Amino acid sequence: MKKAFLISWFLTLCSCILSAQTLSDKDLAYFKKYEDSLATMQKKMFFTKADTTKFKASAKFYHLMEEALLNTLSFNYPFDSLTEIKRLTSPDKKFRFIGWDIPKEDGTYTYFGFIQAMHPKTKKYELYELTDKSLSIKNPETYASDHTKWFGMLYYAIIPCDDYYTLLGWDGNDKLTSRKFIDVLSFKKDGTPIFGKDVFKMPKKYPKRVMFEYNAKTTMTLRYNTAVSAIVFDHLAPKEDYLENQFQFYGPDLSYDAFILRRGKWNFEEEVDVQNPRSKTDNVRRDKSKKEKAVYTPK
Repeated sequence: MKKAFLISWFLTLCSCILSAQTLSDKDLAYFKKYEDSLATMQKKMFFTKADTTKFKASAKFYHLMEEALLNTLSFNYPFDSLTEIKRLTSPDKKFRFIGWDIPKEDGTYTYFGFIQAMHPKTKKYELYELTDKSLSIKNPETYASDHTKWFGMLYYAIIPCDDYYTLLGWDGNDKLTSRKFIDVLSFKKDGTPIFGKDVFKMPKKYPKRVMFEYNAKTTMTLRYNTAVSAIVFDHLAPKEDYLENQFQFYGPDLSYDAFILRRGKWNFEEEVDVQNPRSKTDNVRRDKSKKEKAVYTPK
């Protein structure tokens, strides 16, 4: 079984390398023109203060990027000079996320993006526009939708699972709090991307994605640990018990929790020892006899 997996992995890697080499000099020159124009536009998007200026620049950027991405060969073009734009490709090369955020003067954010995904039948890359509807979504954790009603965020990690992908993302939210998410992406038989899925096992909760909200002036760790097939993250707590659910007072308390992947599901576990990672068959639950003490103090 292990040998078969290694052979499959090697063939996939070779296929990806060959795919990345399919762009001719003519193709490279074609996309380079788009990239140069987009690189100029991104300066107005991110280095001006007025909302109207930023959104006008973003609209022009969006349409030009869409024009470039509609060419299926664009999947193999990296757009490396677009340093302010998030570009994230799945390890199996089945899809790519390209996205950006516009921070507004009131402290909130609007997100824009595209998914380039290989169609299951044609084996060609299709382009899906991501339309941010997060401002109208009251409960992000129970929300699932396609790309036309996307809960906007910037993704920074992709974890391939059995029949879906787990995405780690960030959302600036507002002046008081920031948020991080464990989101889920799957695809319908017709290739349509779907965000949100029942793959989390948690006490008294049945989320389609998991949200963490905390003080905007602090940082939170949320990362994938390949050694234990686990998503490890800071345990968030308020400064005092009476501040519970007032997330502008939440921050890391120096302990860690995790979601362990077992049989295609993410199982919540408390008090993970990040200094000494255990195997995914070990019990890593929190020691209930250990009294938790929040040490976070917001500025």
